[in-house]
Amino acid sequence: MEVEHVQQAKEEAQAFISLVSGQKRILYGIAYSYFRSEADALEMLQEATYRAWSKRKSLRDPGKFAPWITRIMVNCCNDEMKRRKRLVPVKTPDESGGVVMVMTSDRKLDMEQALDSVKLKYRQVLVLKYYRDMTLTEIAEVLDKPEGTVKTWLNKGLKQLRNKMKGGAANGWQ
Repeated sequence: MEVEHVQQAKEEAQAFISLVSGQKRILYGIAYSYFRSEADALEMLQEATYRAWSKRKSLRDPGKFAPWITRIMVNCCNDEMKRRKRLVPVKTPDESGGVVMVMTSDRKLDMEQALDSVKLKYRQVLVLKYYRDMTLTEIAEVLDKPEGTVKTWLNKGLKQLRNKMKGGAANGWQ
């Protein structure tokens, strides 16, 4: 990514949109891994883009646009997760009055359930490492944490995930 292109994006909306478009698959994937909903992931992509545009002048190192906007996406997802925890869920039927069902493989569903039960900070590292194929150095940069902390969180997250998957198998998950 060219430094002058990032500098131009700080001033021109079209250049900024071009930069974000280059990152949208990664950003969408991160958001989707949090919410498992296309609509929610797109909403988070829009929110992260808005926040990035609003704070574009705060980007100190133009060479680090990708980690900067990825961190914004992670923060948007975390903020939304916290907001949702404060809300009281209300059941509403769909338009036809029935239940909406989505087909997914049992293994994928088991993994998603186990991942949902892992502590949030560990889940972030697992998602960035295994869903986004980021290196530990890149993850440390995105989360603004030391690389040693990221390694520890990865190991603890994997341990929690293994325990959840083992526990799930004992409870009928296969």
